[in-house]
Amino acid sequence: MRRVKVAVPTKGSAGLNDVVSDVFGRAKMFTVVEVENREVVGAQVIENPASSYKHGSGPIVARTLANLGVNFVLAAEIGPGALELLNYHGIKVIMVEPGIRVAEAIRENMSKLE
Repeated sequence: MRRVKVAVPTKGSAGLNDVVSDVFGRAKMFTVVEVENREVVGAQVIENPASSYKHGSGPIVARTLANLGVNFVLAAEIGPGALELLNYHGIKVIMVEPGIRVAEAIRENMSKLE
């Protein structure tokens, strides 16, 4: 398995212990998790540059994640504009339940991250 980067919109900055946000484009933070050989090998928390935008935050986030080299997004919801841009950049989207811990969302979807 190759090394992949997975971005998860989160409510705070607790990384793997944080919970999945119920929004994508306006999530306060993103936890970017590196996975290799079905093991978490790194994680960082980044602040969402568009979290305070009233409109158009999804495309900005999609571009930010593409620039970070993200391969997958685990999210509870994604608007059509952001989804189209994620697809354009080759970032695969996996829908998960809001409120679950990032580590749990990664573990439950590990087989899809290949």
